[in-house]
Amino acid sequence: MGSAYTPGLTVSGDIVVRRTRRLPIKGEVLVKVGDSVEPKTSIARAMLPGALQNVKIADQLGVEPKDVEPYLKVKLGDPVEKGQLVAEGKKMFGLFKAPTATCDYSGVFESFSDVTGNGLIREPSIPIEIDAYIKGTVVDVMPEEGAIIETRRAMVQGIFGVGGERQGVVRMAVADHSELLDENGVLESDKGKILVGGSGMTAAAIKKAARVGAAGIIAGGLKDSDLIEFLGYDIGVAITGTEKIDLTLMVTEGFGFLPMAQRTFELLKSVADHNASINGATQIRAGVIRPELIVPEPKHGGHAAAEAKALSLEIGTQIRVIREPYFGLIASVTDLPAELVTLDSGTHVRVLRAKLATGEEVTVPRANVEIIAAGS
Repeated sequence: MGSAYTPGLTVSGDIVVRRTRRLPIKGEVLVKVGDSVEPKTSIARAMLPGALQNVKIADQLGVEPKDVEPYLKVKLGDPVEKGQLVAEGKKMFGLFKAPTATCDYSGVFESFSDVTGNGLIREPSIPIEIDAYIKGTVVDVMPEEGAIIETRRAMVQGIFGVGGERQGVVRMAVADHSELLDENGVLESDKGKILVGGSGMTAAAIKKAARVGAAGIIAGGLKDSDLIEFLGYDIGVAITGTEKIDLTLMVTEGFGFLPMAQRTFELLKSVADHNASINGATQIRAGVIRPELIVPEPKHGGHAAAEAKALSLEIGTQIRVIREPYFGLIASVTDLPAELVTLDSGTHVRVLRAKLATGEEVTVPRANVEIIAAGS
C-alpha cells in the first residue's frame, strides 16, 4: 500500500505559531529579541519614496529649454508647495507682465533638465509600518527588514478566505455546526467582532456584517455566487488577501453550504469572547498559504505535538480536494494505485481514487488533496 505525507488544515487548541513580519523595502526595525508585542505593536517602519512629478517650466515661460536655468527661483533640494513660483521670465519691452512657471505639486525640487526644460518634483515620502499581527514574543530580528514573532496559541486554518489581517472578539453567531448564518444572526452590536457560523454564510449576512463593522466571519462554506455578489467580481482561487473590503471571510470546509467539522466548531466555541487575529489570505498553488484564526489563549494544553504528526493516506482516509475541478469537495479514499499516471500536461504523478459525498468516484493526483484529521 502506498503511503505519502499530505498536509492537512491545522485545528489546534495549543500550538506554537511563528509569523514573519517583513517590510516591502529597507527600513528601521523597532523591536528587539525578547520583546513582548501586541497585535497592533509596530514592528518596523520605512519611508516609501514619493512619486516624481514633471513640471514643464520651459513651456510655461515660453523659452527654449537651454535658456530656463537663469530664471529658476528654486535650487535643487529646496522644498516647494503646490502653486509656488519656481521660475520667472523677463518682461517683454517693459510693457507686459513677466511669464512665470508654477508647481502643481508639493515636495522637493529634485532635478532640472536643460534638454527638456522640465523640472522634477519628488512628492513627500509615504510612511509604511508593519505591526505584529499576533500577541507574542520577538524571537528573531532581520536588520532593516522586520522580525519573527512567536506565540503558543489556539489556531484554526481554513481552506479559503478573502480579506486581510484584522483583529476582533470571537462571537458564536449560531448554536450548531450545521446551522446557516443568515442576516438575523448578525447583530447591530457586532462591530469589531469575528462571527462564527456553521454550515455557511448567506449573502445577506455578509452584507449586514460589513455594514455593522464586523471584523470577519468564519463558517463551513460559502457559495461562490454570494462571494461574487459581495466583491462585485469573480476572484478565482489562485491568491487572495489584498481585496479592498472591510470584512475578512474564511471557510473551513469548501464552497457551498457545508457543515463545519464538529471538532473545529467546538474549538471555536471554546475561545468565544476572546480576542483573535484573522487573515483571509489564501494561496493554493506553490507556497501554500492558508487563511487563519489565531487566538491569544491556548485552550487545550498539551496537544500541540499530536497536531503536528505526519498523516498517511490509507483506504478510508477522509480527504479534501484542493484543486479544480473538485476543489473543496470532501471524499473518502477507495484506492491507492502504485503505478504512475501521465497527465495531459505530460507530467507523471501518483494518483488516488476517492468517493465523493455524491457517490461519484474520481481520480485525482495525490498532491491535490489534503487529509482531514480525525476529531479528538
